[in-house]
Amino acid sequence: MTGRYPRIDALQGDRPLWQRRLRNYWQLVRADRPIGILLLLWPALWALWFAGGGQPLWWVVLIFILGTALMRSAGCAINDFADRHVDGQVERTSGRPLATGAVSPREAVWVFVVLSLCAFGLVLFLNQLTILHSFIAVALAAVYPFMKRYTHLPQLVLGVAFGWAVPMAFTALQNQIPAVAWVLFAATVTWALIYDTMYAMVDREDDLKVGIKSSAILFGRSDRLVIGLLQLLMLFLLWNAGEMAGRGLWWQAGLVAAAGLFAWQQYLIRERERKACFQAFLNNNWFGLLVFAGLFVDFLVTPAS
Repeated sequence: MTGRYPRIDALQGDRPLWQRRLRNYWQLVRADRPIGILLLLWPALWALWFAGGGQPLWWVVLIFILGTALMRSAGCAINDFADRHVDGQVERTSGRPLATGAVSPREAVWVFVVLSLCAFGLVLFLNQLTILHSFIAVALAAVYPFMKRYTHLPQLVLGVAFGWAVPMAFTALQNQIPAVAWVLFAATVTWALIYDTMYAMVDREDDLKVGIKSSAILFGRSDRLVIGLLQLLMLFLLWNAGEMAGRGLWWQAGLVAAAGLFAWQQYLIRERERKACFQAFLNNNWFGLLVFAGLFVDFLVTPAS
């Protein structure tokens, strides 16, 4: 299958070498596909607004936005390193820089290290508790890509990795992790199980051939039912977080609108067609936006006491 895709650097014609190398790294970290950054960013923003009572410190928000982009990019690099022997056999990933040989495995590891160090440099502007929690975040980012060889629930590990921004947001602003933070963390982990199972449904046939494990394979023909139950669980957890934080009508309205998107996603995946499953995965960006919009407006209308 790899033979159908020319090397990325061969597609770049007579561009200078430095431009070709930069483009290869750009594609390695998926900077041309920011959906991963957004899915990681929304829970961080939810947590920052909850922890900051609707008025989080602007510089802390900026640190989390930049850190999110850096760590997602680092995660892509180490993910492609882990999958370098199988990406060429999967239709969706066969054009990635490591699969085509445009970037070497050693380069991918160095990209992961450099980006992780840059993210850690940002965390140093925060308090000691947040710095300590950042080591867990890096460890989760490094471990996740290898889990698909050992468990059918690598999506659960991804959820913990993506969700770790939630307790870090609370430590950054409150220097503690209250109960509402863990409820929000559980909602974020559940969300990752939802959208990454949809993502895994795109690759299910190829993954079965190459021996990669995923929640889509584990759930089988019950995938839509399990996703639906997880969607209900996530909405309940978000509602519960809002109740714990004293949020009101606009927060609940945001959840109702977001629930409508969950229903739309169920419609998209009804035939388990690859393109539609991928569209359902992408639709989760709008889900995250609606939840944040409801929270943002609710704090404007009803400030924290």
